[in-house]
Amino acid sequence: QVQLVESGGGLVQAGGSLRLSCAASGSIFRINAMGWYRQAPGKQRELVASMTSGGSTTYADSVKGRFTISRDNAKNTVYLQMNALKPEDTAVYFCSATILLELWPRPVDYWGQGTQVTVSS
Repeated sequence: QVQLVESGGGLVQAGGSLRLSCAASGSIFRINAMGWYRQAPGKQRELVASMTSGGSTTYADSVKGRFTISRDNAKNTVYLQMNALKPEDTAVYFCSATILLELWPRPVDYWGQGTQVTVSS
């Protein structure tokens, strides 16, 4: 099986920074896309940023210029550097990865347990 373990959430003042990490472990043959989603209370889960195995990135308009996604493929880890945080960035942040397993012919989507990010005004 596969696990995604997130870390790095917390409480920060507006204008501050946080760095989220998500490490994948298990019977992994290859990781395709990795990304971050967030869900605020009463709202739908939304894409924050994603990165393909080739390094192509996608960002939500609301975070462009403030957040940066990166990957360490050797460590099966994805990061989200969040700068200039705003109160509206407050949400539970979830890591996601599309993974090709060693003994399964098709890629499978996995999710982390979520990490709380709270930005105070």
